[in-house]
Amino acid sequence: MRKRFSRLRDGLAKTRRAITEGIRGALGRGAGLDGAALDSIEETLIAADLGVETALHLIDALRERFGASGAATEVEVREFLALEIEKALRAAEKEGAQGEPGAPLVVMVAGVNGVGKTTTIGKLSRLHADKGRSVILAAADTFRAAANEQLSIWADRSDAQFVAGQPGGDAAAVAYDALDAAIARSADVLIVDTAGRLHTQKNLMQELVKVKRVLGKRLESAPDELLLVIDANTGQNALSQARVFDEALGLTGLVLTKLDGTARGGIVVAIARELAIPVQFVGTGEAIDDLEPFDSAAFARGLLGVDEAPPEIA
Repeated sequence: MRKRFSRLRDGLAKTRRAITEGIRGALGRGAGLDGAALDSIEETLIAADLGVETALHLIDALRERFGASGAATEVEVREFLALEIEKALRAAEKEGAQGEPGAPLVVMVAGVNGVGKTTTIGKLSRLHADKGRSVILAAADTFRAAANEQLSIWADRSDAQFVAGQPGGDAAAVAYDALDAAIARSADVLIVDTAGRLHTQKNLMQELVKVKRVLGKRLESAPDELLLVIDANTGQNALSQARVFDEALGLTGLVLTKLDGTARGGIVVAIARELAIPVQFVGTGEAIDDLEPFDSAAFARGLLGVDEAPPEIA
């Protein structure tokens, strides 16, 4: 599993560089963790989008750990922060959904436009297929003309079946029919795509609520998973998105995309700590297998440049 740790670490390169350089600069004056150094580290953490609340918590923890003298090396500071961040991420973790016995696991996927939602669904389908599960992809994005074609291509790539409705049709009806088909075909997993929408578009958010409600009418437990795909590059706006989607739908987890192109990967920590929503998967590239189950220890150590893989994934 060391390869997986390496890919995640590579994806965090820009964020890690910004944080480690900030810590190094703060301690470079030789005065240890005095007030000026702590202020500088706080600014570094906020700039990496860990959020003000999380940054203040980490600074207080540093102050308590190293005491009034503030005697600490750069490595000690980075290792301590990695442990604190891992604690925050683990506190948000939840048991994975199992679905009803004898019924498909129903996964509903939402997100704003342009976050890589359809691509993520294809990668998620491949993860399930690699475990020997039969998968059906449902194209409940009836607004975007190319949505059916794009999801159909990903279904082919990931060896999944495909169910689609008519362009402009009722998204909830498509989801219901797809679940009906998944039950009839004894599929293991149904993944429901939905139209991208801004979290500020209340009427479109209500459509998502309807899709969720209709799935529950066909199968009481459905959807078993409700995932929000977020783009790591959006920083604090991702926190706002997660908050609104969670209030409307009750999210079970997040999928973080485009981690390899941002210096703002700390937003994961802010969301976990402030909203208690766990990250379930991380996209680390464009290939179909560049989606990995989230690992709190690996993420925290990769974020702070603690180089060795943690024991549980070594």
